[in-house]
Amino acid sequence: MAGTRSELEGALAKVVGGLASGEVREGQLQMARAVFDVLTGSGARHAAIAAGTGTGKSLGYLVPAICSGKQVVVATATLGLQDQLANKDLPLVRRGLGKSVTWAVLKGRGNYLCRQRLAEIERAGDQEALDLAGASSPPRPGRRRAAETTGEQVARLVSWSATTTSGDRAELDFEPSPAAWSAVSVSPDECPGAHRCPSGADCFAEKARAKAAGAAVVVVNHHLLGAHLRSAGAVLPEHDALVVDEAHELEDILASILGVDVGPGRLRAIASAARAALAAAGEGQPRAAEDVFEAATGFERALAEAPEERLGPGLGPLGERVAAVTSRLARLESALRKRAGDGAGPDEAAQRCLRSLLAVERCREELGLCVTAADDTVVWVQTGERRSLRSAPLDVSGRLGELVFSEMPVVLTSATMAPGLAERLGAPRGDVVELDVGSPFDYGRNGLLYCAVHLPDRRRPGAEARLHDELEALILAAGGRTLALFTSRRAMQQAGAGLRPRVPWPIHVQGDLPKTALVAAFAAEEASCLFATMGFWQGVDVPGATLSLVVLDKIPFPRPDDPLMSARREAAGAEGFRAVDLPRAATLLAQGAGRLIRSATDRGVVAVLDPRLATASYSGYLVKALPKMRRTRDREEAVAFLGSLADERTDAGERVAANVGAHGDRPDRVRPEGRARRPPEGGRS
Repeated sequence: MAGTRSELEGALAKVVGGLASGEVREGQLQMARAVFDVLTGSGARHAAIAAGTGTGKSLGYLVPAICSGKQVVVATATLGLQDQLANKDLPLVRRGLGKSVTWAVLKGRGNYLCRQRLAEIERAGDQEALDLAGASSPPRPGRRRAAETTGEQVARLVSWSATTTSGDRAELDFEPSPAAWSAVSVSPDECPGAHRCPSGADCFAEKARAKAAGAAVVVVNHHLLGAHLRSAGAVLPEHDALVVDEAHELEDILASILGVDVGPGRLRAIASAARAALAAAGEGQPRAAEDVFEAATGFERALAEAPEERLGPGLGPLGERVAAVTSRLARLESALRKRAGDGAGPDEAAQRCLRSLLAVERCREELGLCVTAADDTVVWVQTGERRSLRSAPLDVSGRLGELVFSEMPVVLTSATMAPGLAERLGAPRGDVVELDVGSPFDYGRNGLLYCAVHLPDRRRPGAEARLHDELEALILAAGGRTLALFTSRRAMQQAGAGLRPRVPWPIHVQGDLPKTALVAAFAAEEASCLFATMGFWQGVDVPGATLSLVVLDKIPFPRPDDPLMSARREAAGAEGFRAVDLPRAATLLAQGAGRLIRSATDRGVVAVLDPRLATASYSGYLVKALPKMRRTRDREEAVAFLGSLADERTDAGERVAANVGAHGDRPDRVRPEGRARRPPEGGRS
């Protein structure tokens, strides 16, 4: 039974009272009211709410979700955000309300242990278990042994399976290798379903789904929401409403999930699993599996020769190779079907054949969808390190409109949200209230937006050197403490190599360490720098004096030759740039700039080294999406502001040192690390 608005406001005050700040923010209250009105049917059917950093966005939708009395699915961008909601935010809501609040976290099948695979490993015996897991070979003479082989990790996972109640890999105290985890789990493509699995009654994934069916709030990620849409609504439990957090990422994630991705690595993995399954069923060295291995090699060569461009009906020259792969998969399918039977019995060899059969069927069907793709689907060769054949829907709004917006109230929210996002995702025109509740942070006082209008076009000779000079002057003024974000790996690497000899502080470059370790190292060293690419424009949260300067090397427009983006531009016609490129660039630019002010006391500069932010006809659209900072085109003003922050840190350090000396602990004065050197006059032009 839904409460009233006044009850909602009282509940929000109780929950927020459990926080250190203990105060409901105006933007948070506006958001909670809007979400409550949508969920209870007392306002617009749907809402799109921009809630800036510091608003308390998660409580702004969780509290009204509980107060609405509805069963609500909350979809977040990542598994990490899922865990934060379940382990931090929802327990806070329960404590604040002082009553029973039920929730469940639901993840894809591949995130849970598979009881059937565990049973097969345990019954196979130690040696066969190691073979099944693809155990690592002994180290070569003179080389250090790896910390753990795959087989040893599998043994740890088997031991853990005896104590875990959820089977969720997030509970592990170590990160298993992909080979080790795949030995004890199944993908959605392989799983035959509980009714056809001997271990179905004890399935961890099914138990998680059953728990979710009775919870007031079900926390999922965008990928699982995409799987739900792909299955026409068969993945998630029944629910009354949907809240999508980090909604600016939804379109791209859904396009990926609703599309196809087939590469040589996937074909080899399928063939390997099928060969092992058929061998266990008494087939020896099955020819059908070997044929798929051979087809994968030919497919790899064909992909290497293909340009990254949109493919027409039949896939052009690549079509013949895809047809050969499909034919080999069909023969492997036939061999597996003979051994799999109906999969209902306890025969473990038949179960393994059934799982392989399902994976082979899925791959063959997806290749067929690429060959016969209609005009509303884009098919292309994905180039790069791991080439593959990809497809994606040109527009996800049809599927979302049919299965989501027409069925239930929907709330979209994010710190940054382009106008019209809900309609672009499929919400009916006129059924959406758009709301920007702002941020409690004083961007006007604490932040400065600097655009380097004097820099040349990046395509001109010498432009890269000028950019490095600009970056050096800013870093020196900031005393390190810089997050530099680039739109390409090449630009990042050149800047890292060029700047390391020129500044006196460590520069961490993406690729030196895994992302989590890289951010941790940057946060731990108050005067260091971090240079990174697109994966760091979002989700990096480093509050405090460690970060005083965020540099964005270019406006992050999509690549002009990206096949999917090109197709969307064509579909939009004359409005292609404004309908496709501009909203995406504005959102990502705002996300990058949002890395700077992460708390009420943070201060610093966002420097955009792309003159178009100030000079292009569309610059006003981009600036409007950014936090409302003071703006300047004068580098000396930016340098002076950064210098004032360094002086404040010095003064604070000296006060601390004097206070310590007065107590006899440290009579010497302490000069803080990272005091800025005076930048070269006018840079190095």
